[in-house]
Amino acid sequence: MFFPIGVENKRKGSEVKKVLFDTHVHINDEAFKDDLEATIARAREAGVEKMTVVGFDRPTIQKAMALIDQYPFLYAAIGWHPVDAIDMKDEDLDWIESLAHHPKVVAIGEIGLDYHWDKSPKEVQQEVFRRQIRLAKKLDLPIIIHNREATEDCVQILKEENAQEAGGIMHCFSGSPETAKECIKMNFYISLGGPVTFKNAKKPKEVAAEVPLEKLLVETDCPYLAPHPYRGKRNEPAYVKLVAEQIAEIKGIPFEKVAEQTMLNAEKLFRIKDHA
Repeated sequence: MFFPIGVENKRKGSEVKKVLFDTHVHINDEAFKDDLEATIARAREAGVEKMTVVGFDRPTIQKAMALIDQYPFLYAAIGWHPVDAIDMKDEDLDWIESLAHHPKVVAIGEIGLDYHWDKSPKEVQQEVFRRQIRLAKKLDLPIIIHNREATEDCVQILKEENAQEAGGIMHCFSGSPETAKECIKMNFYISLGGPVTFKNAKKPKEVAAEVPLEKLLVETDCPYLAPHPYRGKRNEPAYVKLVAEQIAEIKGIPFEKVAEQTMLNAEKLFRIKDHA
């Protein structure tokens, strides 16, 4: 059943106001194999109205596709992770293209560059990145960018491939406010996760302060990067509320305003009209 924003959904005798969109979850990860339903229930009780489940290789994409058919409030982003770029074959990209026609696949991702790990050579990562940007443009879908220790090359490729035609998300953004503004000019939203709540996280807090709310999204990237006070433990979608609350505190505005605007931002980007 679908409810518009601001309407309270009565579930199990209590009133739960759904206000949050976690734009990046990996509840298709093995970390949730024993308590997936309970994890989703906790998210719903915390006010998480929608989530985008991200698949980045064959097993996680298959699981993401199964989940979006099972739950009306889940959507999927599918792509090939840069760490595993060396493993991607032409048929994998063709397979992603075929799945992307599903009405609840809302983005290509996560894609990008990761220079922290050395499994896939940089030139291989870059070629796979470019091919997926082109696919997203062909499919008229936004992209979700994974960038680790590769900002200069990542931004350069986005420019060279005219990625602003697709637009998308700078996922779990850890760069400077200046880089954030450069990405916004290319039609990208800046998504913040658990690190914005860390006491020593200077850059994410600066980004939260300086980036207009109309260009921000919230995410958990669960099971990774749990926010304070759960840092070091398994992350889960319910904790996205802590991210939104921290942004609200940094900006000096009500939590409800952050929740509502980031919801609208995500729905606009993903072209979602219904409300779960």
